[in-house]
Amino acid sequence: MFNSNTELYKALLSGSSIDEFIRKEIENAINLLLKTELTSFLDYEPYDPIGYNSGNSRNGSYRRNLKTKYGEITVEIPRDRNGEFKQHTIAPYKRNTDDLETTILHLYSKGITTSEIAVLIEKMYGHAYSKQTISNITKTMENHVKEFHERQLNKQYAVVYMDATMLNVRRDSVSKEAVHILVGITKEGYKEVLDFGIYPSESCENYKEMLQSIQKRGCSEILLFVSDGLTGIKDACLSVYPKAMHQSCWVHISRKVARLVRAKDRKEILDKLKSVYQSKTEEEANLNLEAFITSMSKRYPKDVDKFRDRSNLFSFLSFPKEIQRSLYSTNLIEGLNKQLKRYTNRKEQFPNEDSLERFICNQFIEYNQRFSCRIHRGFDVVQSELQEMFEK
Repeated sequence: MFNSNTELYKALLSGSSIDEFIRKEIENAINLLLKTELTSFLDYEPYDPIGYNSGNSRNGSYRRNLKTKYGEITVEIPRDRNGEFKQHTIAPYKRNTDDLETTILHLYSKGITTSEIAVLIEKMYGHAYSKQTISNITKTMENHVKEFHERQLNKQYAVVYMDATMLNVRRDSVSKEAVHILVGITKEGYKEVLDFGIYPSESCENYKEMLQSIQKRGCSEILLFVSDGLTGIKDACLSVYPKAMHQSCWVHISRKVARLVRAKDRKEILDKLKSVYQSKTEEEANLNLEAFITSMSKRYPKDVDKFRDRSNLFSFLSFPKEIQRSLYSTNLIEGLNKQLKRYTNRKEQFPNEDSLERFICNQFIEYNQRFSCRIHRGFDVVQSELQEMFEK
């Protein structure tokens, strides 16, 4: 059920106190959540060069003691240099943990089944809760999932990123399934997860189905789609939003090129390729691409065919230069996928699709709340230009 199962078994075999084991687990989990909250607020990982000269940085921490059913824990609450960070893991001045019902909801939102929760509650609190009682309490979370998939969306999104990540889930046996994700940025610069879907494998038909869903929920205009090179993905996007543009992710293109060339040639070739998608204008980009193809074709003639079709290579250059760096790759959504994997790795597997969906939905609700009032870089100065693009 948890990645900490092995440690729990060791504690039982050695005769150690179960309360002490749980106390340590709670302490570690809360401190990890606090660090993750600050990372999300600052929008860069510890020691990441992106944080240099960003205007804000980490500034140590201070301690608070919190009483739990298993004993007192010490939490390290991180601080930022500007004093703007407000953590939400622990309520201000609170010295005791939440009640039983809140604990149940929290476990349920993290993908734990009702049967597992019933066993946990009996061990933790000394009395049994039936699966039906647990189910009645957790109906709130089921409603959250339903509301997430059915909520009304904005009419216009400047860009929608599309990507999938593979997570373990049990059906008849444990296997990896594709979680398809759509993340949009409005013309005002606010980003949100529009929708997600769990499918056995990644396919353009799955994305098309999701796009039709968000269209029914109010999203009628999209300027640009950004995705990897999945076969048929461009046609799937334009069949639902025929006036939109499509951009292939240059990071994925670079990775494919890197796999096709010899190690000794890799740096030289990738540097030349980088000059293509970092061009200032489409004319300059085409000239740099021609030079790249000429250089590449001498050593790898079969590998340049993918660059013959340029219809979706330079769509991002039609947008204001202030936001172009955010539009030529799916890095934004890949960062979200990494965060999702970091959390899901704490579970060995999800017992069924419903538990996985509850877990993912909870993460995306928190993501949307976190970024509901934060403008993505560059968008604050191009709103009028994006509005003109919608009007055209």
